Amino acid sequence: MNTESHLMEVDIFKFHKLNKEGQVKAVNIQMVFEKCLEGLKENCAIDTREFSIVKTKLEEACFFAKKSMAIQTENQMEI
Repeated sequence: MNTESHLMEVDIFKFHKLNKEGQVKAVNIQMVFEKCLEGLKENCAIDTREFSIVKTKLEEACFFAKKSMAIQTENQMEI
């Protein structure tokens, strides 16, 4: 394994401390997913296994959306 690819693999496990701009973006992402969930609640049977899966997948998608934002250096606090 070359050094560059090894460093890229290790980077996927790093944590990122958000600066103020990153924190605002994280809240905005959260709000988008909350609005989506509210819209789905108005149109779906919410007491079902399927809707539980919808919520789980939205939670997962929100996590990865925030991670996608957090890995951008302009959203990170200098450590």
